[in-house]
Amino acid sequence: MNFINTGETPTGQPIQLFYEEWGQGQPVVLIHGWPLSHEMWEYQITDLVQAGCRVIAYDRRGFGRSSKPWDGYDYDTLADDLSTLLDHLDLENTVVVGFSMGGGEIARYFSRHGNVRVREFRRVAKVVLLSSVTPLLLKTENNPQGVDQSVFENIIENLKNDRTDFLDTFLKQFFGVTLINKPVSTPFMEYYRTLSAVASPHATIECVRSFSQTDFTNDLKNINVPTLIIHGLADKVVPPEPTVEQAALLVPENRVIRYDGAPHGLFYTDKERLNKDLVSFIRETVPAPILD
Repeated sequence: MNFINTGETPTGQPIQLFYEEWGQGQPVVLIHGWPLSHEMWEYQITDLVQAGCRVIAYDRRGFGRSSKPWDGYDYDTLADDLSTLLDHLDLENTVVVGFSMGGGEIARYFSRHGNVRVREFRRVAKVVLLSSVTPLLLKTENNPQGVDQSVFENIIENLKNDRTDFLDTFLKQFFGVTLINKPVSTPFMEYYRTLSAVASPHATIECVRSFSQTDFTNDLKNINVPTLIIHGLADKVVPPEPTVEQAALLVPENRVIRYDGAPHGLFYTDKERLNKDLVSFIRETVPAPILD
């Protein structure tokens, strides 16, 4: 079992992140979305390993098999957890892929930790923002296309009232399930509901507050490596207007791929196309060594 210590609770209990890794080669770190765990990446892992990558996927604190402390679900702490993982494994020239909430961890990492030099490379060589919540999901005066605060308040209320029932309904929207469109099977939905239910109820709620309210505008400007931004145009969970369309204006060196008709959970519904796009991006010429 692979665990990394990333701090302690106020009572001195260790906070541990669980991770798994497969393959050899250029490291690729996968950061899962809310409210899932690292198992969500099962349909990407094989293709990435076969492409010659060392694939590492971890559970965010509060989710999966990682520790479930009461505190630490703000993005500063979550970005520090990512930094701890990269440092512990002494990774260099890494491709970091963040899905949904995970995109925020990547953006905040660059603001809080820069891009640490390791030998002749940096820790992070490339970034993928996949269905990401960046730069700001919440509707504000300066972000009129965002999601109204009442939507997130309703999510939190439903989580408090009947978390399992909420997850069942939410995952249908997540994967674009309707009366006439069923891109996933019932057993598949039940499995992903179970992955979501394993999370700490408190962490699940606190992360709603974090991913809805955190503004990553300045963080995105600090991403100093080639970045691939992928988003489904039928995403009803993280609408493209306040996210991908704005992120494309902020990240200094980026390329955007829009998946027509794809829902939020495109890592499954569009897995063949996504895997090809990921492998193609990873295989592009590695940045030259940093000599300064």
